[in-house]
Amino acid sequence: MKKLINDPNDVVAEALLGMEAAHASLSVDHANKIIHRAQPPRPGKVGIISGGGSGHEPLHGGFVGLGMLDAACAGEVFTSPVPQQMIAAIKLVDGGAGVLQVVKNYTGDVMNFDMAAEMTASQAGTRVVSVVTDDDVAVQDSTWTAGRRGVGVTVLLEKIAGAAAEQDRTLDQVADVARAVNANGRSMGVALTSCTVPAAGKPTFDLGEADMELGVGIHGEPGRRRVPLAPAKDIAAMLLEPILADLPFTSGDGVIAFVNGLGGTPLLELYIMFNEVNTLLGQHGIRVARSLVGSYITALDMAGTSITLLKVDDDLLSLWDAPVNTPALRWGT
Repeated sequence: MKKLINDPNDVVAEALLGMEAAHASLSVDHANKIIHRAQPPRPGKVGIISGGGSGHEPLHGGFVGLGMLDAACAGEVFTSPVPQQMIAAIKLVDGGAGVLQVVKNYTGDVMNFDMAAEMTASQAGTRVVSVVTDDDVAVQDSTWTAGRRGVGVTVLLEKIAGAAAEQDRTLDQVADVARAVNANGRSMGVALTSCTVPAAGKPTFDLGEADMELGVGIHGEPGRRRVPLAPAKDIAAMLLEPILADLPFTSGDGVIAFVNGLGGTPLLELYIMFNEVNTLLGQHGIRVARSLVGSYITALDMAGTSITLLKVDDDLLSLWDAPVNTPALRWGT
């Protein structure tokens, strides 16, 4: 294993130190491993928190800032944060208008965020609403989840719901926007290599040089099937066909098309993939209204990609276009 680390047991704590030092707009509660905006919460604004296991950077801490999250809870690598972290985060971001929790559909995340919401409501009286993302079309259930996994839509949801909160929409209105994003988004990924968890020191699974895992999860969970390595245009079709069939998307729809890298994929290859995705969508009469290309929800050093399509209306599109200023995503500011 070759990694730029000191002690495998300290990677999350030391990464949080580096993140705080690198970004003046952020502060870190190191005791609770919470990344939050340096500025105090704005009265009357809905607070938005998210979080999950580390190893998916820039998700979630890289999306803390104007137009997205107010705070993010960092678990250990591929391990859910604990309820005490979310409780502390809720207190940090509560401006009196309630708090939205964005939760990826993994058993530990859902259980711990729900527990935090219940405890906060009973102890502090803060209203907390959770929206769970479950956009992965690859599998219905896995050892990590009951139902579909939450993957790429999480990024788009945090941006769009974050913009709604900046407009001082109510908690119910922001939650409705978040649910609309999840309901209209679908994703699927493919792995060309495994990832290596620092504490394990070896690849999570074996994948031959001539094989790829179709429908892989962001922790290295198996997908639909293992298939021979194929050209980019064929991989794009393998990922898009189940996405298009699931919602379904139809001719004339406008979408945000998100081609994501899983951590070990060069941007050069992601743009090749986006070109193939754009071509295939055009053949289906689907209009790419906006695009996002890059590594935004990763699986450590896994080589591979995921594709997310979000069907958008005028409101969702205007919220996507609204200003954002975070370490990993920024425009219009």
